[in-house]
Parts: sequence; C-alpha cells; structure tokens
Amino acid sequence: MGISPAKENILRKIREALSETTPLPFSQSEGNSLLFQKPHDDLAVIFAEEFGKLQGRFAYCENEAELAILVKNLVTQLHIHKLYFANDHFETLLRNNGLEQPAYLSLNDCDAAITGCELLVARTGTIVLSSAAKNGRTASVYAPVHICIAFANQLVYDTRDALLQMKEKYPGELPSLISFASGPSRTADIEKTLVKGIHGPAEVFCILLENGAPATR
Repeated sequence: MGISPAKENILRKIREALSETTPLPFSQSEGNSLLFQKPHDDLAVIFAEEFGKLQGRFAYCENEAELAILVKNLVTQLHIHKLYFANDHFETLLRNNGLEQPAYLSLNDCDAAITGCELLVARTGTIVLSSAAKNGRTASVYAPVHICIAFANQLVYDTRDALLQMKEKYPGELPSLISFASGPSRTADIEKTLVKGIHGPAEVFCILLENGAPATR
C-alpha cells in the first residue's frame, strides 16, 4: 500500500524543516540571564531566613571548637544515643574537639546522621547533596534527624549558581545522585494536616562553619 498524498505532504514538510537551521524563538531560554537579582544581604543571612521558613534549624559557628560544643549540646538535648557519621572528615574533626558520643556504624536504627554537603542555595534555603561528596546516598533521608555541616564558601545564591558549580567541580562526570533538600520532610496529604518526617528526617539542622573547607572527593 502506497503513502497517501496527505501523508507524503507532511513528510515532505518535515524533511524540509530538518534540512534548514531554525533559530531558537527565545534566545534567553537556556538560562543565560538571572531570573532573580542577587540582593545586597549576606548569603548566610538569606539562607538562614529561608531555611527557617521551611522549618529547618540553622546555627552558625566561627570555628571547630564552637561546632563541637554545639553538636554535643544537640546530642544531649535530642537524647541521641546512636550517632551515624556519613563523612569521616567530620567525625575526625569533632573527635579532635572533644565529642565523645560513640559512633553508630549502621544507618538503619540510628538516632541522627551527620553529613556534609555540596552547596547551600541561599534563595531557597536548600541543601545540595550528592553521592560523590563522601556522604553516601541515604544518610540525609533515612535518619530521623539530619545534621548537615557546611562551610561559608559553599554558599551560592540561586539554583542556577549551584548547577554551574557542580558542573565545574565534576567536569564531564556528574555524580550519579544529586539531591536538593529544603528543610525536613513534610506532607499534607493526610486530611490536609501538615506532618513532618513521613518521607525523610523530621528534624534538619544546618550548621554553618565560618572557617575551614569542605572535604574533597
């Protein structure tokens, strides 16, 4: 059975369209310009405000000694007995500054998990995590309490900035998992009542450390 004239006409038009280059109708569609202009406020202040709006809990430390004191206080206040370290760098850092809480090697039944992160997105109060940042794939999701330690030089303004930095950090080989976490897990699917901790941690702490640098790959 031959091709009908109508169908042949459609195919001809498709072939003609493919043979010629057509300019994009929206030259800025690839995100070459910023949708949100950067404000004059400090990125740490913006992140803290937005993170708090999402029921995340933010703290700032000037040095490692302050960080260790803060974590010890959290362990006591939240009655944490099984602390899982997803990142050896932070376990060593905290041990060297007096943290005595025994580490728990299994994520399955831990009370809290301590991780680092890739970046912090100030405008949305978002923690960017990946499978390549020595934090694993599941620590920030399965633990009932997630304690994320970040550094001031990991702050970026917008999601676009975060994606650009990730491409620069992992040229040609992005991590197999990149996740964006904005505060604790929450849902209002059940009778329109907000419930935390359904699909992830019920409490998320982000501790920003002024001095130091994140662990490398």
